[in-house]
Amino acid sequence: MSWYRGAVWFVKGLREYTRSGYEAASKHFCPAEVEVNVAGRSFLVTGANSGIGKATAKEIARRGGTVHLVCRNKERAEVAKGEIVTETGNQNIFLHIVDISHPKEIWKFAEKFKNEHKLNVLINNAGCMVNNRELTEDGLEKNFATNTLGTYILTTALLPLLEKEADARVITVSSGGMLVQKLNISDLQSGNGTFDGTMVYAQNKRQQVVLTEQWAKAHRNIHFSVMHPGWADTPAVRSSMPDFHQKMKNTLRTETQGADTVVWLAVSSEATKLPSGLFFQDRQPVPTHLPLASTHSSPEDEEKLMEVLEEFSQKFKSNSPGT
Repeated sequence: MSWYRGAVWFVKGLREYTRSGYEAASKHFCPAEVEVNVAGRSFLVTGANSGIGKATAKEIARRGGTVHLVCRNKERAEVAKGEIVTETGNQNIFLHIVDISHPKEIWKFAEKFKNEHKLNVLINNAGCMVNNRELTEDGLEKNFATNTLGTYILTTALLPLLEKEADARVITVSSGGMLVQKLNISDLQSGNGTFDGTMVYAQNKRQQVVLTEQWAKAHRNIHFSVMHPGWADTPAVRSSMPDFHQKMKNTLRTETQGADTVVWLAVSSEATKLPSGLFFQDRQPVPTHLPLASTHSSPEDEEKLMEVLEEFSQKFKSNSPGT
């Protein structure tokens, strides 16, 4: 990351990504756009037992949607489900225990889900920022396995289900941190050089933006979007970025504020009037590159990313029981 990119991004963050940034942006929101009844529509939210995922699931449940919570930790997920049912009165909340860093688990889950449920909206929220290089049992670097490959496999596995429905949507929770990264397909698993978990995470989030743009071109009858929730006070931020949290805690957004644009993209009819494949912040499409930042990638690199992820995906699909 260049010094210029980092400095521009941080100044931008202080102005736009904090709670005051949300409060300024929300003055222009139209409350009616999210005051809708989505009963009869089915939503799947990954990483739904805490933070932005749980806040998103709760807001959709309040609006009558059927919500499938995909979580890794059964105990925490049960607590979250109970809280959502109690607070919203919505009984149509279903729990699925899946580790998004394990491709075979995702394939197995997706095949079962396709046979038992319908799906209108997929919300890819699960993510991680592991600050030391750690490999999964499949030999995959954990950030890449969760943030990029897991998102790719779950989305592509559920596309046939989404294709069957009217007004199908896929929303991926990225991060403004991706603005400091140019797509790098030469070292997807961060095996070269010094490992920096924050920059690996930012690279994964850039990859999610590219995935969204590519999916939007390939699947015209599904509305794809990717978004930045701002800097929110979530358990993930507190555990992965303790120094940042300590310095910024009094200025961070609430989880509900961080989830606002996810909910808007998931339920509002206004969202789908905008083109598919865009990057959103506070209900508005925003540029995916900082000015003069040299983070644009070639079409060849973007296509190569999709090819490599598809190869990984098929490898783990063929090795999965029940697929």
